[in-house]
Amino acid sequence: MAKQNVAEQFVDILARAGVKRLYGVVGDSLNPVVDAIRRNSAIDWIHVRHEETAAFAAGAEAQVTGSLAACAGSCGPGNLHLINGLYDAHRSMAPVLALASHIPSSEIGLGYFQETHPELLFQECSHYNEMISNPEQMPRLLQTAIQHAIGRGGVSVVTMPGDIASKPAPEKSIEHALVTARPTVRPGDEEIDKLCRMVDEAKRVTLFCGSGTAGAHAEVMQFAEKVKSPVGHALRGKEWIQYDNPYDVGMSGLLGYGAAYEATHECDLLILLGTDFPYNAFLPDDVKIVQVDVRPEHLGRRSKLDLAVWGDVRETLRCLIPRVQPKSDRKFLDRMLKKHANALEGVVKAYTRKVEKHVPIHPEYVASVLDEMADEDAVFTVDTGMNNVWAARYLTPNGKRRVIGSFSHGSMANALPQAIGAQFTDLNRQVVAMSGDGGFSMLMGDFLTLVQYDLPVKVVLFNNSSLGMVELEMLVAGLPSYGTTNKNPDFAAIARAAGAYGVRVEKPKQLQGALKDAFKHKGPALVDVVTDPNALSIPPKISADMVTGFALSASKIVLDGGVGRMLQMARSNLRNVPRP
Repeated sequence: MAKQNVAEQFVDILARAGVKRLYGVVGDSLNPVVDAIRRNSAIDWIHVRHEETAAFAAGAEAQVTGSLAACAGSCGPGNLHLINGLYDAHRSMAPVLALASHIPSSEIGLGYFQETHPELLFQECSHYNEMISNPEQMPRLLQTAIQHAIGRGGVSVVTMPGDIASKPAPEKSIEHALVTARPTVRPGDEEIDKLCRMVDEAKRVTLFCGSGTAGAHAEVMQFAEKVKSPVGHALRGKEWIQYDNPYDVGMSGLLGYGAAYEATHECDLLILLGTDFPYNAFLPDDVKIVQVDVRPEHLGRRSKLDLAVWGDVRETLRCLIPRVQPKSDRKFLDRMLKKHANALEGVVKAYTRKVEKHVPIHPEYVASVLDEMADEDAVFTVDTGMNNVWAARYLTPNGKRRVIGSFSHGSMANALPQAIGAQFTDLNRQVVAMSGDGGFSMLMGDFLTLVQYDLPVKVVLFNNSSLGMVELEMLVAGLPSYGTTNKNPDFAAIARAAGAYGVRVEKPKQLQGALKDAFKHKGPALVDVVTDPNALSIPPKISADMVTGFALSASKIVLDGGVGRMLQMARSNLRNVPRP
């Protein structure tokens, strides 16, 4: 039997850790690893057109499956292209292993062709970042990297020179059982006792939920019922907490809607559950605040806490629910539910008035129709910018759907590459990329990856020929929009030329038929919808102190853009409010 080399051993360990695919662009120092994958039936090489796509795809795969995913880049420029997608995966707490292939080990530090220093470049976007300098470090270094990525939730980077990858693997290497799942974390009894007392003493409790409530929907609902608490959420908490929620008061932040802001400011006790919500301008400073998070570094970095609880949301609530005293007074909850419904009544008209005649098409209308026509278990990947607004307002969660975006890192061009990773996890599951024309054109080359692998991703392109969110930022800052206009081609024609299904929609009456045909198509499809660049209005009250980025609004007023079927949910929840 032929002796293994280091590259083959590397690939074997990845496969043993559950990695199914390695996304990347082949080349020079990476060739030994790609060749090892060619000869290993347990793992596939996914050839993308840009390494940034590889990292985004791996991050999306990890978020959909909850398991380790991997990407790779060749030496110098190759692995350098991974960095933006790795930042996104790391900030999304997606377990990703990145292989940064390196120049020959004998040339490191001598200004060699394509020389960079990956062990420095990736330091900020990883939990673990080390270089293999001799074969004897394998497999322990890789195993350690895997356990960092899975155990801490984020990125590990392994740098390996091409000549090391080709060397024989050590005969007696130390291999141990790999950690492939994270444990639950229960808070200490002292913290549970303190939290229980604070809940019992408070008359008005509000819950504000983030992505850390994944898997804790039942416990959040049970706790909210017991203490009669309104439940708001951040964007990353939407898919986990909004559905089947009779206590829902919407979302806070720039993209927010409903009564979430009021509920968090008019309570006696605000409990932040699994959220690292970054916009402290939307958090109160005159109520008691408790934060529950499995990552202790998140505790207290956004607001002054009266109690910090280190633990899983689900385990914390399981400890808390039997011990807190039930509350009977629903006045605060009912008042917030009524405020929520009233707030949504005022903005839903934005996409229902004259939509059949409005050209260019209301993007709100596009998002609303897309939400109604997409599968119950669809995975949506959402570009940063205005598409975040439409996803926040119109995509209806149900416990089966997934919504993935660059919600923490805020990168452009994420939707298409994330759709690639999401689709590879299940070729029979509907994956819809909600792309903006700016983001799509930035990494448009990887539409060819859909064609190459015949991935049935459906790209719904919101084509307003502008960088809409940037225009809004400029207007808020008192600046005229400049440099934000895109001169776009017919993207549907480009899709057809590439060998995919493509259709252009310029009139509202064409939309439903175009989406239906695209969804029925077996392979990749692109629906290029020409939308109104002026769809989003500025809040009616605006201050001179508003700042750019996603922390725009110091006015706390939601943007007028409609809310889709969430109004129906709010009206339904009002049935629980006793009539006087």
